[in-house]
Amino acid sequence: QVQLVESGGGLVQTGGSLRLSCAASGRTFSSYAMGWFRQAPGKEREFVASISWSGVSTDYADSVKGRFTISRDNAKNTMYLQMNSLKPEDTAVYYCAADSRGRYRDYKKYAYWGQGTQVTVSS
Repeated sequence: QVQLVESGGGLVQTGGSLRLSCAASGRTFSSYAMGWFRQAPGKEREFVASISWSGVSTDYADSVKGRFTISRDNAKNTMYLQMNSLKPEDTAVYYCAADSRGRYRDYKKYAYWGQGTQVTVSS
């Protein structure tokens, strides 16, 4: 089992940057594939990015490709999401997720979730 805690959200202007962190408890962090998802008010939770247990393989939603970078540091039990060139449509609560079976674009397949961190991009 793993517990996840996100941090790093906040208010930023259009074109700005933020780096989100997802700290995991437990000794088996490196055994989990990880993902970032986001949910805006009134909308379904949507896929942002995912990363394999080793960090070698990554996947991005088309809407963030080229602007966001997912990474992980297994020695620190932490995953990151570097977000650049932020747009108002990136405004949402961002969640990290983990699963030992693999990484997915479908949020329903992830077993473990953090509590979320708010990202607000002003125009």
